[in-house]
Amino acid sequence: MSNGEDDTDDAEPAGALDPDDLETRLDDAAEALENAETESDLDAIETTLDAIAEDLEAADLPEPDDEDEEGPQEAMESRLSDLQDDLEEQRGPYVSDVTDIVDDVASTVRDTRWTEDGEPAVVDAATAFAESVSETLDTSMSVETDDTEVVADELESISQIVGETDLDPDEDAETIAELLDAAETLADGIDDAEEWDDLTVREQLQAQGFYDVLDSENRKDFPAEWNAVKLYTQAKDVEPILTALDRFESDFMEENILDALEQIAPEAAFDAMHERAQKRNIQPIRILGRIGDDRACETLHDFLGGGDVKLEKTTLRALGAIGSEESTQPVANRLVADNAEIRSLAARSLGLIGDTRAIEPLGRVLEEDDADEVRASAAWALNQIGTEAALDAAAEYVDDRSYIVQVEAEKATGA
Repeated sequence: MSNGEDDTDDAEPAGALDPDDLETRLDDAAEALENAETESDLDAIETTLDAIAEDLEAADLPEPDDEDEEGPQEAMESRLSDLQDDLEEQRGPYVSDVTDIVDDVASTVRDTRWTEDGEPAVVDAATAFAESVSETLDTSMSVETDDTEVVADELESISQIVGETDLDPDEDAETIAELLDAAETLADGIDDAEEWDDLTVREQLQAQGFYDVLDSENRKDFPAEWNAVKLYTQAKDVEPILTALDRFESDFMEENILDALEQIAPEAAFDAMHERAQKRNIQPIRILGRIGDDRACETLHDFLGGGDVKLEKTTLRALGAIGSEESTQPVANRLVADNAEIRSLAARSLGLIGDTRAIEPLGRVLEEDDADEVRASAAWALNQIGTEAALDAAAEYVDDRSYIVQVEAEKATGA
């Protein structure tokens, strides 16, 4: 019976957890884990640990007086985590552990570029693995190929066969351990095999025969790579030049290789130049103009009107050199640019493109533009288009106030 005093503060809440009880359950789980012999034993312990985790999460254990001191809840959570880690370490090994390793190795073999020394090392590692698996499972497996792509296929086949075996992690633990050891040895062998990326740039180029063009004399000149590029440029042998451009991370080599490509402007260089042009690099844009492939036009149109005068001037020249009629409208739009040089180059680009749709806007430039050099460029462009309508539009200005416009108009009259 109550004496009128409220003693609920001293009462333990219903369902409250006793820290000592949790500690005892952790002790019991640790002992059970130490004595576990089968996967079933481990499953039972996992269930116990999961129950303890739930109770710990719901528990409201007292906080320590000192903030730096570990409280009972933190201590038990840490101990629980360690037991869960120990549980996972005691599990297995499983057949899936073997197949996971082999499947990863097969993917690596397939996706990696191997050197001439690396390929046989890959084959040897796979062959030894197949022999180990054959011996362990008392079956016949082999890898009989020098093709690393086929080696990858063979490893996947072996992995599938191993995965289909009915090996129990308790009864066949020794067999699984042997297979796992063989798989790990395979992985180590593949890791040790020489990949293409393990080679230095010079070693890669040497392996590809890049330096074969050099003789005992010019090989001594510095740098030998640039001498090789010059010889390939003279022979218009593009692939080694592009290989050097891709491999070297030297500003000096890149500048000189781009100069070489601009000199010969090979169609084979389109992709490499287009990639660089998308970064608004001036020289690759010039080279695209010299190559003359209209696949570049859509990219180059984006560089018109952006405010970078040097970039736009280079782009207009390139579009004129390419000469695709799909550029007519984007270039014609620049006939009203604020910068007179841009307007002049836009007019000349239209002349090189030669699309008769440009006659009317070029005629307006002749009539309305306040810069004589721009008007002269428009008259020049009309001469380049060369149709009767274009020549007539230019010929109207034989008595123009500007001498440079008169010169172009007289050419139209003569034509």
